[in-house]
Amino acid sequence: MKYYLNNPLANNGIGLDVPGAEMIDATKTDYAAFFAGLAPEDEVVIVGGDGTINYLVNHVDCENLKNNVYLLGNGSGNDFLNDIGEKPGKEILLNKYLKNLPTARVNGREWKYINNMSYGIDGYCCEVADKIKEKTPGKKINYTSIAVKGLLFYFKPCHAEIEVDGVRREFDNVWLAPAMKGRYCGGGMMLAPGQDRFSDELTVMVYACRSKLKSLMNFPKIFEGKHVELTDMTTIITGKKVHVKFSRPCAAQIDGETVLNVSEYEAEL
Repeated sequence: MKYYLNNPLANNGIGLDVPGAEMIDATKTDYAAFFAGLAPEDEVVIVGGDGTINYLVNHVDCENLKNNVYLLGNGSGNDFLNDIGEKPGKEILLNKYLKNLPTARVNGREWKYINNMSYGIDGYCCEVADKIKEKTPGKKINYTSIAVKGLLFYFKPCHAEIEVDGVRREFDNVWLAPAMKGRYCGGGMMLAPGQDRFSDELTVMVYACRSKLKSLMNFPKIFEGKHVELTDMTTIITGKKVHVKFSRPCAAQIDGETVLNVSEYEAEL
């Protein structure tokens, strides 16, 4: 039997109708109990986006799945689908993508993640977007506009201490310092164009520049991954174990889920 677990909060609350399918509300389902009760031949389709996958990998032992699990994309960012070259609206078998996932440690908690653990202006964008959603539910969020205003006026870059596999470096005027499992972040920003999600290493991308205007002028290059050519602004570091510490608390985001007041994080694959 095929079951459809639908996240009604995905895609800013815009639902997806699957003709003939009985949709189970994922927000009211105990995932661990649900998967434990399945027969081996049963299949599950999760309907949603990056946050929906993130919820799955943090509530189910995905290293030992006995069932085929599919994604029917209905997210607002769709960074995972962009990374694997797929589009929303069709069922994609997920099982091979749910293994060997990194763990992020933030503010005393641990999360598995499918795409990214991101820190800096991207977390700020998610923080602002959450406030907009709370004030005006259903409103379409323009993350690019939030990022531009943040770069120009509201977000202040930080000094960062970054340690990867025991090698410690320091950077001034840091706007972004994510640890990437996939290439994409923030609804289409190709932060780590060289990252392979099946690699045994993560990519840390440090975007740092003293000039707000220069940072803003080059920001569009991130959407095509061309920012890595700007070696005076962008540093790429790869490794298995990452520790990032900022000079002041900032918002972070894990697969699009906001974490507030973060001074440092760890990520390990």
